[in-house]
Amino acid sequence: MKVFINPGHDKEHDSGAVNPNSGLRECDVAAEAGALVVDYLEAAGCECRILQSDNLAGESEYSDRQGNTVCGDANDWGADVFVSIHCNAANTAARGTEVECYDADSGNDGAQLAQCIQSQIVDALGTTDRGIKSRPGLLVLRQTDMPAVLVEMAFIDNDEDAALLAGKTDEFARAIARGVTDYEQTL
Repeated sequence: MKVFINPGHDKEHDSGAVNPNSGLRECDVAAEAGALVVDYLEAAGCECRILQSDNLAGESEYSDRQGNTVCGDANDWGADVFVSIHCNAANTAARGTEVECYDADSGNDGAQLAQCIQSQIVDALGTTDRGIKSRPGLLVLRQTDMPAVLVEMAFIDNDEDAALLAGKTDEFARAIARGVTDYEQTL
């Protein structure tokens, strides 16, 4: 199976959410988790490609980001699944894990992939289960040609969740990889 991994945001242009107390940046957590997911999936026999960029589908304003887009690269490569890795943020009180897909109620492949990853993270890390969410407006979910999900591992602006993100990145990565291989077994 060909798996495209997209660690969310961009280290130079768009750090994503930041913990107000520790300064932990979403782009850094996502990059570390993404690299680990690739390692685990390749060890399981998957072929992987990874790209972290703020240029998702040609909308970037930065002149150095006008080449490959995340969605275009995944489509051109012919990925079987697409996984974008993120950290959520809200109000410093919200906690937990959710996985977003184009249509959570359809039972389609994207919803199945989302449920596999969601279950693995919640079971492995004991995070609050915020469920599978429909987000058809997200570029990475509507501009990709394969089943696609956006994983919100935990809330980076909540100090307890941020401690999990910083201290258990490997566990998050393993859970995401297991979710992908669980999904592969359903095909």
